[in-house]
Amino acid sequence: MTEIGKTDHLSFKAQWYDLESSLLKKFILYFFPSDNTIELFDTKTRKLFLKRTRCEGITAEHIYVGNTIMVFSRQIVINDYANNVTKEQLEHKMQRTFALIKPDGLQNKGNILNILISNHFKIAKLKMVNMTKDDVLEFYSEHKGESFLPFVVDLLVSAPVIALELMGERGLEKLIKLVGPSDPSVAKTKAPSSIRALYGKDTVKNAIHASNTIESADKECNFFFETRCDSPKAIATFTNSTCCIVKPHAFQEGKLGDIIKMIEDNNFTVTGMQLFYLEKVNAEEFLEIYKGVVPEYMDMVQQLISGPCLALEISGQSNDTPIKFRELVGPSDPEIACQIKPKTIRARFGKNKVENAVHVTDLPEDASLEVEYFFKLLCS
Repeated sequence: MTEIGKTDHLSFKAQWYDLESSLLKKFILYFFPSDNTIELFDTKTRKLFLKRTRCEGITAEHIYVGNTIMVFSRQIVINDYANNVTKEQLEHKMQRTFALIKPDGLQNKGNILNILISNHFKIAKLKMVNMTKDDVLEFYSEHKGESFLPFVVDLLVSAPVIALELMGERGLEKLIKLVGPSDPSVAKTKAPSSIRALYGKDTVKNAIHASNTIESADKECNFFFETRCDSPKAIATFTNSTCCIVKPHAFQEGKLGDIIKMIEDNNFTVTGMQLFYLEKVNAEEFLEIYKGVVPEYMDMVQQLISGPCLALEISGQSNDTPIKFRELVGPSDPEIACQIKPKTIRARFGKNKVENAVHVTDLPEDASLEVEYFFKLLCS
């Protein structure tokens, strides 16, 4: 993103849903690379909504189409370029593409996510879903009549899949190269470090699908993430499970894959996943049990709305999953965790009592309520 500094400012179309008035407000967002300041102009009232100012945590790397940024507790969605100058300068800099971790790739999802993140892809949207036969046939409609399609259908309906909207510099081309040839045996020779070479088995069970054109990337992202009644919904079992939230700081620091790998290496299973950009009212409601009890309550709320967070449903092999998983997460203070529980998630990935990597259900009786809050209430 270094070339972003060649212009005085960049212009984007943006929007914010005002919960209090139930109105979708639309803006032109101006970003000034010289000092990382932004300005918002309301397109309906034709008035300045936010005078040019610096917003904590927002830099050039956060300014791209498809991203959601936090501007004084308001979630501003950058949804398009506002002029051709900005488009021509940035269109290939942060390009949207799509990946689907197939059922045979699920056992290696932590490693696959690590590969994507370490190659500088930003995860803009993510959810774990079940696909129906009709979903698969619609998704692969351009391959109708081809001999391999029935085998693909059988695979994709056999277990959950993980849909990912990714952003990266020349993202489409880079992801295709990173995924590797469709035949893992060819990939092992021609691209031995590719995802399919590492985790694929054959041309159907090859761990991951990637979009091959800009048009297919748009179509496939919209298939899973466009708001419509028939789009695949995030799943959860709601049985013998508990809730875990990968906090924004850990997500943005690229720790997601390692956290998921640590969870599953300790005999827990991730049975539900979805990326959320929480509004302040939702974060306050979700954390209300800590209000007046924990002095860091407002800081915890602020952390949860500071960027994307990933909600996980965690399932275990016994009836006391909430208690067992709470033990794996460790004490809320990472400093204490390092001393008395050094092999816990917070000891390994936490920084302080607020930025402690993950939220976990503290009371077993609240586990189902917290899972339902994300995977029923917010998903609806």
